[in-house]
Amino acid sequence: MKQQSSSGGRSKLTTYILIALALGIFAGYLANANLNDPAGFADTMSLVTTLFLRLIKMIIAPLVFSTLVVGIAKMGDASEVGRIGIKTLGWFFLASLMSLTLGLVLVNLMRPGDALVGHLSAAIAPTDLTASGLSLKEFITHLVPASIVEGMSKNEILQIVVFSLFFGSAAAAIGAKAEPLVAVLESVANVMLKVTGYVMQFAPFAVFAAVAGVIGKSGLGVLQTYGVFMAEFYFGIALLWALLIVIGFLFLGPRVFTLMAEMRGPALLAFSTASSEAAFPKTLEGLERFGVRSRIAAFVLPIGYSFNLDGSMMYCTFGTVFIAQAYGIEMTLGQQMTMMMVLMLTSKGMAGVPRASLVVIAATLGQFHIPEAGLVLLIGIDHFLDMARSATNVIGNAIATAVVAKWEGELSNPAERDLARAA
Repeated sequence: MKQQSSSGGRSKLTTYILIALALGIFAGYLANANLNDPAGFADTMSLVTTLFLRLIKMIIAPLVFSTLVVGIAKMGDASEVGRIGIKTLGWFFLASLMSLTLGLVLVNLMRPGDALVGHLSAAIAPTDLTASGLSLKEFITHLVPASIVEGMSKNEILQIVVFSLFFGSAAAAIGAKAEPLVAVLESVANVMLKVTGYVMQFAPFAVFAAVAGVIGKSGLGVLQTYGVFMAEFYFGIALLWALLIVIGFLFLGPRVFTLMAEMRGPALLAFSTASSEAAFPKTLEGLERFGVRSRIAAFVLPIGYSFNLDGSMMYCTFGTVFIAQAYGIEMTLGQQMTMMMVLMLTSKGMAGVPRASLVVIAATLGQFHIPEAGLVLLIGIDHFLDMARSATNVIGNAIATAVVAKWEGELSNPAERDLARAA
């Protein structure tokens, strides 16, 4: 009965988010057409979205830390942690390579930048992005926290994961002495999931504000101006989803469609808010309902948020070559392959950076002598592109987590489990 009630609550939330999305578009259109200061309207709306995203971010650090430490401590064996880690990173590497390659192939076939050749200035346009390349020092700074308190305060998921790996392994090593602490952290995780439920009640308001603000400021015209580019990018995202689902089907069988049904709410939330972080807690809950053991979900999913952003990967190659095409710069196959490898590494070091995809593209443009001014082509519509790639990141990480669980024999079928309990 409780499960049916929970399912009904998730369905209602999804419905409310869809309604808020439609109302947001309508309100944004009215604001853009009738207000004297639509930019002021957008700033006001952004307050609601910012409040919601900050509420989500306050949950992430304690949730990731508690669930990951408990998961590792319950594994017990350090060799098991290492084995699962290698499988996880191996999947992430192949998924990233597939996403980057797909973006590269599609942008070369469709050539969306050709329509803008001759209409752009090579002058450098000011942006608020730091277009620096990835150095070893910067990567280490993002990888290992100087202080776990600092890492948590900045929501550096990768740093929290590194500390949690050490902490959980140490808890497993001392055995019974750590059991009271592990029990407390398990309670913390359950409390944070309950807090998540409270915060999610604000999601429809945040979705309405986010969409109304963007449309109010830029108008529906921004969608028409870049319509072809956006349509081609969304087509690429649809292909990526299809590929991910096919690969998931090879490992999970028909149950991959059940997983997609579970991820409908988290993916819609990520799409509406243009933030995959916003969907993290609900994704974790959905995976556990699907049958992934909590220790696997708590281990794989946080790492995926740093190393397995499939939608963002595809966007990086698609966006970079699009800008090159717009300036009439032809990149050789060798240059594009080199660029793909650079993006593979650079993107991992940029985890947790605001507007990370644009930062990565900015760094890549400089390395291949493509005018940084081309970023303005993407900045105007980045929110709408981010919506698609954020939802894709959620789907990619959900499938990756379920597949790793299947490999480890840690994936159960909730329907069979309930029947066994009834018997």
